[in-house]
Amino acid sequence: MAAEPRVSLLTRHEFLIRRLHSLSGLVPVGAYMVVHLLTNASVLAGPEVFQKNVYTIHSLGPLLPLVEWVFIFIPILFHAIVGVVIAAGGLPNTANYPYSGNVRYSLQRITGIVAFVFIAWHVFHMHGWFHGKWWLEHLAAPLGGAQFRPYNAASSAALALQSGLAVTLYAIGVTACVYHLANGIWTMGITWGIWTSPQAQRRAGWLCGVAGIAILALGLSALVGMTRVDRRQALEKEDQMYEGRIQLLDVPESPQKRYSPAERQKVTAGESQKSTTGATENMP
Repeated sequence: MAAEPRVSLLTRHEFLIRRLHSLSGLVPVGAYMVVHLLTNASVLAGPEVFQKNVYTIHSLGPLLPLVEWVFIFIPILFHAIVGVVIAAGGLPNTANYPYSGNVRYSLQRITGIVAFVFIAWHVFHMHGWFHGKWWLEHLAAPLGGAQFRPYNAASSAALALQSGLAVTLYAIGVTACVYHLANGIWTMGITWGIWTSPQAQRRAGWLCGVAGIAILALGLSALVGMTRVDRRQALEKEDQMYEGRIQLLDVPESPQKRYSPAERQKVTAGESQKSTTGATENMP
């Protein structure tokens, strides 16, 4: 008697896994991305506004890493792993069937891979204050990671984005994330039976496209705003806000969330050189 073929976990629970996969892409991953871009875009209103928003986030204190893992990192990992498994079950065929739906199918998977790599690099590049001293000193610092300082938010983000290569990589990564979210919402509506007719899908496609353009504009404007921060002025305002909060006992002393003396010199030296160059160029 022939043994019955083994059925994979994905096959046995395909209905549930696919819906959890699509849902996790919207909530919390997609929702968090929009909130994250909105927070970053607040730098356009001034470094003090951005710093205030960062203080609000870090008011969670020791709970912040737990919240990040439960509501951000684990859902991202789940969405990415399931996405790879699903994509491995089919092959893109845009060369043979180059109609728009098939192109979107391929772009969804390509941007998913780009977005996951970008997010991993972004977390390494900017964050890491909660990973511990050994990780920071022996891995992050030598490889150019963990550059963001929560209590020097605007100035440290601007310093991390001072190279054209970093700005280009962020622009590509944000674009991939936004397309993956916007097109993913359209696909999710089909998966969940929200829009089933061709007419409804076309209308939903336009709506998702407009939303995607708006989110992309938000993300790119936040990126441009970070690159235009005057680091010296931002640093002065950040110091004033930090000292004020220390006096009010709103935050504890947190050296790991602020610049080290060497980093402060790097920030001010870079701005001083830029100011001197600009003044020389403007001389008659």
